[in-house]
Amino acid sequence: MLASSSPRRRELLASLGLPFTVRPVHLDETPRPAEPARDYVERLAREKAAADARDGELVIAADTVVVLPGGEADRPALLGKPADAAEALAMLARLAGREHLVLTGVALEEPADGGPPRRVAAVVTSRVRLAALSPPEIEWYVASGEPLDKAGAYAIQGLGALFVEAVEGNYTNVVGLPLPAVYRLFAELGHDLRGFLAGP
Repeated sequence: MLASSSPRRRELLASLGLPFTVRPVHLDETPRPAEPARDYVERLAREKAAADARDGELVIAADTVVVLPGGEADRPALLGKPADAAEALAMLARLAGREHLVLTGVALEEPADGGPPRRVAAVVTSRVRLAALSPPEIEWYVASGEPLDKAGAYAIQGLGALFVEAVEGNYTNVVGLPLPAVYRLFAELGHDLRGFLAGP
């Protein structure tokens, strides 16, 4: 079961041939005071995985955030999904021409009938550099609507690919679900993910 409404995460799992159901959960995603980004995404992934876990299911949950390192006049910032077009414009203006980190927390939960659930989690980090963007380019991109439900206000698998100059680390992590981490988490719980995949 995928505890997420993200179309990107659904597409990534479907691309493997993995059968799954979707049951989104909605939690308060406010960071705790002084909470490190890694702790934040792992906590949310774990909470989402546990929120509606049911016996007989393996639950996959994830949370992604963009982290903009600080400079002299700019403290480190966690950039989630923009609330509106104005916030998307502001996020992209901050990211343009700079490197940032994309962190995804992934959690896998397996409820146990009559016993405590089995839980594992991981955090994956990728480094991304966006091109220097002019205000008209940013306005054009925001007007497309694509940035409005994406962490950091861009989609590497969509129109945003026009502006991503470099990626260091796992690409599927930047999309929102690092598939190698999912594979490893299944193994940590004693499952071979390959055995769940539909045949050719």
